[in-house]
Amino acid sequence: MADMMTTVRQRRVGKGTEGAEEQPSEKSVKPDGKILSDHTGGKLWNILSVTVGGIVAISLGLLTSVYVATLHENDLWFSNIKEVEREISFRTECGLYYSYYKQMIQAASIQQGLHGLVYDNKTESVRTINILERMNVYQEVFLSILYRILPIQQYLEPVYFYIYTLFGLQAVYVIALYVTSWLLSGTWLSGLLAACWYITNRIDTTRVEFTIPLRENWALPFFAVQIAAITYLLRTNLQPARERLTFMAVFIATFLFSLMWQFNQFMMLIQALALFVLDCFDLLPTAKVTWLYIIQISGLLLVCVLQFFNSMILGSLLISFNTSVLIARIIQKNVKKGPLLNRLGKLILHVLLVLCLTLLINKFIKKILNLESDEHIFKFLKAKFGFGATRDFDANLYLCEEAFGLLPLNTFSRLSDTLLFYIYVFVLLFMTVAAVIVAFRNLSGSNQVQLMEKMGECTITLKPDAAYSLIHTVLFGCLALSTMRMKYLWTSHMCVFASFGLCSTEVWKLVLKCIRLYTSQRMQVMKYSIPIITLLYISYKFWPGIMDELSELREFYDPDTVELMNWIKSNTPNTAVFAGSMQLLAGVKLCTGRTLTNHPHYEDKNLRERTKQIYQIYAKRSPEDVYGILRSFGTDYVILEDSICYERRHSRGCRLRDLLDIANGHIMDGLGENEPDLKPSTYPRFCEEIKKNLPSYTTHFIRVFQNKTFHVYKLAKHK
Repeated sequence: MADMMTTVRQRRVGKGTEGAEEQPSEKSVKPDGKILSDHTGGKLWNILSVTVGGIVAISLGLLTSVYVATLHENDLWFSNIKEVEREISFRTECGLYYSYYKQMIQAASIQQGLHGLVYDNKTESVRTINILERMNVYQEVFLSILYRILPIQQYLEPVYFYIYTLFGLQAVYVIALYVTSWLLSGTWLSGLLAACWYITNRIDTTRVEFTIPLRENWALPFFAVQIAAITYLLRTNLQPARERLTFMAVFIATFLFSLMWQFNQFMMLIQALALFVLDCFDLLPTAKVTWLYIIQISGLLLVCVLQFFNSMILGSLLISFNTSVLIARIIQKNVKKGPLLNRLGKLILHVLLVLCLTLLINKFIKKILNLESDEHIFKFLKAKFGFGATRDFDANLYLCEEAFGLLPLNTFSRLSDTLLFYIYVFVLLFMTVAAVIVAFRNLSGSNQVQLMEKMGECTITLKPDAAYSLIHTVLFGCLALSTMRMKYLWTSHMCVFASFGLCSTEVWKLVLKCIRLYTSQRMQVMKYSIPIITLLYISYKFWPGIMDELSELREFYDPDTVELMNWIKSNTPNTAVFAGSMQLLAGVKLCTGRTLTNHPHYEDKNLRERTKQIYQIYAKRSPEDVYGILRSFGTDYVILEDSICYERRHSRGCRLRDLLDIANGHIMDGLGENEPDLKPSTYPRFCEEIKKNLPSYTTHFIRVFQNKTFHVYKLAKHK
């Protein structure tokens, strides 16, 4: 630590040179940096600083990968358990995605594997679907091909190649966060602090160690790379060659992010809104913003082509919004000219024009394509934000899941333990004040030269890259507060934003001037001493806990599911069709290769309707109705789960059986109120009554397997 402190003290001299190449405008602000840059010693120090900072970034990235890999191993004893247990550990949709990697590995050839994905008839019974169109699984395809062509089969099992790739991407993620913070502040000390906060707040920044194949774990590292590239792109006085290379990096990162996650369009829509707001207030250069809009559209359209012209992408709000902004600019050419009130009026009209065009273009595209794939998301949002109650089964399924609820308050207490939340709020406050002042001065619109002279201090306080980071964190913060599952997009950037603010010349200058204590020496002392004290505090408080966590050993244990999967493999034909809950069936496909009636990838209207029908096994329906529904989907076996039939995890009104009762117009079980128009069902609950072996049930369903958790029934084949 003494060495680190020595390095940091020396950086007080070299601060000006680190940003000198890309930001020569700051030389006048830092005369010591200007003098130093004239000497060979200054250049050598700059090279040394960048080298050390780069080594620290790579080291922290690799350490994070090893850390999460070790936690995963310690939690499951993954290296010692059987293959079926390893596969069961990929719960819900994770298992579904991994099954396509396994399918590609086991195929006789790469061509045959690809053909099996393009013409898949095992994921949804009595239907042939194109997996590459419906799901974001190109990463599984690429990884499986890589595994087949590399000479590693003798040394590394396919499952380890897969999970190590995901853990390796965590290194990319941490390095990207580190670099973003470094670019914003001008010192790699802030990158070190951002990475340490990411690691110590692991519970709230990532869930990769227990949900490895989730799409977000593939996508978010590339989103972080894109943000780092945008941060560099927004620097002033960037050389044309470097600018072109950075645009290329932004495009590649945007494309890869879009390719790997079905929710890409919504994340990039928020990013586009951030760019739009900043452009409206003249906080970003318009030309660069225009290119970023075009990059977003082109990246998404390229993904659309690779996904066999997936209509959900074409009907995305992002494409409609970005197109509307570009059209509105052509219609309104003088939005940024004139006095304050005139500009405000034009700005309001501009915003209204963009919103109206977005809705019109989106409605037009969806009408032409007859697109309904994402309607469940808008139903969910409408109900979530109080625009009327809904009995829609799909919307309520999301509303009742904790992951789609509001961000729990205990999140903030955990983030506060590492000082992250306190410092984040402190930086956010000062940056917001600076942004408001700069935006107001920009809108005032006096003579440009006089304006730049008047704003000389404020431009240092809020550079374009810092302005983008501010609005990015505010908008993704709103998303995280409203939907807990999306908090990982916010908390990781929170680490970047807080560390940047704590190491920022502009923030400390503003703070010290507000309390009338500003001198250049005091600013430098605060800029380096406070981050070092914070790092020491984090190390002292959390290092013992991390060591304890790494020494804690557990083991995977789910004997009932293992028994079920082994029974299916041994006692049912390979062509058998299984019905049941979405989550369980993903595991059935992965572990046994049997055909499914439904699955957890919910972005398809037909599948949502099919799932609601299959779930009547947990509703109050007659055995004849349930049998007819199941046979219409070619079902041979149905799996009933006690954990769903007698569910206690959710409160009344949110249990799966309650959602089905409400959707079917039936009153719910148990004490409590019911809506007045709900009526009692004439039939008992199917999943309970079938266990009594009454003749009306045994005529259609024969129990062939049961344990403490699962009951499997074979459907009778009537003529």
